[in-house]
Amino acid sequence: MPIPLITLGISEGFSAIPYAYTATKLAAVAAVIAALKYYFGGARNPAERVMHSKVVMVTGGTSGIGASIVYELASRGAQIILLTQHPPTDVFLADYIQDLRDATNNQLIYAEQVDLRSLHSVRQFATKWIDNSSPRRLDMVILCAGTQSPRSKTPDLTEDGLVEDWQVTYLAHAHLLSILSPAIRAQPPDRDVRILVATCSSYLRGELDFGSLEKLTTGATMDSAPDQTKKKDPKNRKDQKEKKDKKKKKKKPTDLYATAKLALMIFAHNFQKHLIAASKRGDEDRPVNTRVLLVDPGFSRTPGMRRWLTDGSLWGLLLYLLTWPIWWLILKSPQQGAQSFLWAAMESPPALFYSSSSSSSSRGHIVEGSEKKKEEGGWLIKECRRMKFLREDVTDEAVGKKLWEFSEKQIEAKEKESALRRAKEKKKKEEKEKKQK
Repeated sequence: MPIPLITLGISEGFSAIPYAYTATKLAAVAAVIAALKYYFGGARNPAERVMHSKVVMVTGGTSGIGASIVYELASRGAQIILLTQHPPTDVFLADYIQDLRDATNNQLIYAEQVDLRSLHSVRQFATKWIDNSSPRRLDMVILCAGTQSPRSKTPDLTEDGLVEDWQVTYLAHAHLLSILSPAIRAQPPDRDVRILVATCSSYLRGELDFGSLEKLTTGATMDSAPDQTKKKDPKNRKDQKEKKDKKKKKKKPTDLYATAKLALMIFAHNFQKHLIAASKRGDEDRPVNTRVLLVDPGFSRTPGMRRWLTDGSLWGLLLYLLTWPIWWLILKSPQQGAQSFLWAAMESPPALFYSSSSSSSSRGHIVEGSEKKKEEGGWLIKECRRMKFLREDVTDEAVGKKLWEFSEKQIEAKEKESALRRAKEKKKKEEKEKKQK
């Protein structure tokens, strides 16, 4: 069929071929769409690493980018421990794990119940993990879980009385890493341990105001109660200015999510310093074998992104479905969003842990023939390469110290409240059983 058409085009001209111009236009449009799709798809992971016998702990590994990361690592033979909200006996979770085992031909995939909405649940799992006479093997921790409340709705509170965006995205992860710190530091010096922390560009608009952070994270409003004794004149310029200032100060759920992402980045960077300082204590100066890597996957079509675009409403979902071809084109798929995570997890240590002393090292490039300098960790990974932080407070030691102290105090206070609440519930239950007897 193509040969007669080509012959016809050569002998009688291009216009003699049926639908030639239509086919050419369609081919040009398809080529442009394919080029745009390839461009918006971002970088591809070129690294490979043997993952057999590696123990990988993952939060948020049952949906979105986390599920893609789990599938790729399990396909390479890694032992996966999924930290999930539901218990392993849950029917849907059991089916999901079995399907994942069958698809990856890997039976070393397990689930542990760790509800990030409960600090007590996090402590229960982490203390059980480190409560061993010989430390359990742990090669990688991947923190992908996070939640963002719709902009037009009041954010939900967890059982600890904290805003869900703050606790699930930041505080529970900080609590988990803090308790697992002895187990991480107890790994043999020759073992390459990596901690991958998911972040996004929303951290650029986060604000760490420690004076009002306690009120924001507990769902309390920043605005003080209005003065009922004094009537305000809507035409008064002073009253109009006060009203505008209050609107500016009012925090939205999206602001708290951005603040949580910023806090997570600052904590992760300081956790790397904590590991370095701990390795140099005592008589033996042990090498730092753990690297904390902050990974930005870019904008992807994940459930969280869909919830943000639709604003959690049916009308928003309808608009999203009508404009789906646009989002399909400009947003990455979960598999494409996972590429930077896979690069950070599988890139060889010499290429990842050393950077050139030249100016190009800020983007992760290594220049041949230049002096190479070993760095300890705490880097930002985006599009499968190292990037610079766009905010200086991420690496600010004073801000990191304040955040660490604030987080410890908040966790301690909420755990005390949780313990008292559980004790009261237990007492009520015992009294009820006595009455029944």
